[in-house]
Amino acid sequence: MKRIIVTGSNGQIGVELTPHLRKIYGDKNVLATARRKVPGTVSEGGPFELLEVRDGKTFSELIRSFKADTVIHLAGILSAKGEADPQGSWDINAGGCFTALECTRENGAAFFFPSSIAAFGPSTPADNTPQDTIQRPTTIYGVAKVTGELLCDYYHLKFGLDTRGLRFPGLISYEALPGGGTTDYAVHIYYEAVSKGKYTSYIAPGTQMDMMYMPDALNSVVKLMEADPARLEHRNAYNISAMSFDPGQIAASIKKVIPSFEISYDVDPVRQGIAESWPNSLDCTAAKKEWGFAPVYGLDRMTEDMLKRVKK
Repeated sequence: MKRIIVTGSNGQIGVELTPHLRKIYGDKNVLATARRKVPGTVSEGGPFELLEVRDGKTFSELIRSFKADTVIHLAGILSAKGEADPQGSWDINAGGCFTALECTRENGAAFFFPSSIAAFGPSTPADNTPQDTIQRPTTIYGVAKVTGELLCDYYHLKFGLDTRGLRFPGLISYEALPGGGTTDYAVHIYYEAVSKGKYTSYIAPGTQMDMMYMPDALNSVVKLMEADPARLEHRNAYNISAMSFDPGQIAASIKKVIPSFEISYDVDPVRQGIAESWPNSLDCTAAKKEWGFAPVYGLDRMTEDMLKRVKK
């Protein structure tokens, strides 16, 4: 039975991945950590410890005392927030990743790192973006994600550490609101469709971005970490995506369920600039071939489920 530590467990992914892992491996076998304790979330229902991910001494002691064999390192600052505080973003995202890898190496555990489509940039091929291609991101968030990818490769090649990772697209969820990412509009639009019947998008019409429904993202983490290592040629930073759409397409999907829904636009130049530097669509062939990546939600199926579940 696995013994797992999850960092950043209060974040958008962590708040859903932690209970998902507890259902699979048992509540007592998944230790949630975060910089602060938030009542009613993952701090309840299983073991929880406060952790600043740059505190290597405490981090290593937690891995050792919990007898963890896997570290799921989710702690980080998202893209839009990162641009408001580049130094803080770098310290947490890159420095925290380096500390987490070193602590994992010291204790012989496996390591999961969530990269992002932000690891690409405007010089990357935008359509059907290859698994292996040029990566010159123009945000501090993206620079830190590329750094994390390379660090994971280094620790595997240098020390034999079992590192694995995914390049997440925008993640859409009814359980947890996002926390400052460029793709957040694709979550907010559903909540405002239900509560207001209309939405003002800060992303311009025609701006394609890759997306995935959270249940597919959670299953992908587990499937990759359970995969036969002999099949993993890339091991880190697999392209994964379930769909690609622009604000008008998601609005059209919502109108199939709520015909009176209306969308308007008030473009945020910062987030729009970030979005335009990212791919329109990803080539996920490597993930499908090497560990069986197979998302089940497309846009319309996700829309129907989201609109049933979001609260007014």
